[in-house]
Amino acid sequence: MSRHYSYLLSSMLLAGCSGDWTDAATRIAYDIESAVDQLGRSDGDRLTVEHLTPSKGGECAGPYTVQLDQVGALIVWCKDGAGTTVTSHSTSYHNNHVVTPKTWIVEKGAGESLLIDLERQGTRVVIKDVR
Repeated sequence: MSRHYSYLLSSMLLAGCSGDWTDAATRIAYDIESAVDQLGRSDGDRLTVEHLTPSKGGECAGPYTVQLDQVGALIVWCKDGAGTTVTSHSTSYHNNHVVTPKTWIVEKGAGESLLIDLERQGTRVVIKDVR
C-alpha cells in the first residue's frame, strides 16, 4: 500500500542550499532533488512537491509557464501582467533524480504554487503529475 506525503519547501529553506545565483528552473530542480531525498524507499511511496512562486524576491512575480518534458528539459517562462514573456530559464539537473515519462506544460497565475507529484517505482522516482 502506498503512502502519500506532502512536502513544502519555502524560499527560506531553499536560500540555504541554492543561494542567490540560481534561476527559477534550477530552484524547481533543487525542490525535486530535496523531495526525492525525503521520499520513502518502498515501492509506491508518493510525495507532492509544492514549489512556492516567486521563489526569489523580484523574480517571476507575475504569471508563469512551466514545461517538464520527457526529453529532459525543465523550462520556466516568467511573464508580465499582460502575459508577455519577460524572462525564461531552463535546466536538466532534475534528470539526475527523477524520470519524466511525458511532457507537461502548465500555466500558473501570479503567486500560484507549482505542484509536482512523485512516486517511487522500484529504484526510480517518477514524476506522475504536474499541476
